Amino acid sequence: MEKRQQLYAGKAKSVYATDDADYVVLSFRDDTSAFDGEKVEQLNRKGEVNNKFNAFIMQTLSGAGIATHFEKLLNETESLVKRMQMIPVECVVRNVASGSLVRRLGVEDGMSLTPPVFEFFLKNDALHDPMVNEYHIATFGWATEAQVQKMKQLTFEVNTVLKQLFADAGMILVDYKLEFGIFGGEVILGDEFSPDGCRLWDAQTRKKLDKDRFRQGLGGVIEAYEEVAKRIGVTL
Repeated sequence: MEKRQQLYAGKAKSVYATDDADYVVLSFRDDTSAFDGEKVEQLNRKGEVNNKFNAFIMQTLSGAGIATHFEKLLNETESLVKRMQMIPVECVVRNVASGSLVRRLGVEDGMSLTPPVFEFFLKNDALHDPMVNEYHIATFGWATEAQVQKMKQLTFEVNTVLKQLFADAGMILVDYKLEFGIFGGEVILGDEFSPDGCRLWDAQTRKKLDKDRFRQGLGGVIEAYEEVAKRIGVTL
């Protein structure tokens, strides 16, 4: 399959057309950003680590019966994925209180959340990804009611699979965000799942093993990503 012109460049990934209208190339770059792009750095090997990490997670989810856009790894930093109509809403699940939830509600950082908290956010950096609800989504036509329910269902299915995967490797899946799109009339999981878009803590020490190391200037960002990958069995 031939890689063609660039279609989109995000903060950490680029998307390229192919000679097949149903597929695109997802290219993971070394760019790392936080605070809606206000803090940006290049971290060596990040693109490669996240590409392989994402491929492993997507294949794991597919094996559990969850439809994703992932097709195959193409090389160290690129994957072939289905070309979808993306839904401009992020689905967030929080198993443990941290980050913006603590700031917004004043709850204790590290508090276990039972049941997990589910939240929608509009994917819009200029507006700082504001929280929205199902009424906003319906009113502004971002997704149908059926699509919203499917996104929620799939997000919790992902939670069941990945909480166990990380727990078996001695980690806590604190929270994460997912993005979905439409392919062939169906809602399927898109974008990526990597330490860029979730919080992972060591179960014993609660050491941060995710992008918070970059946000908070803790250092060792890629080393933490690689540690997570090796613990769950990703071949780097």
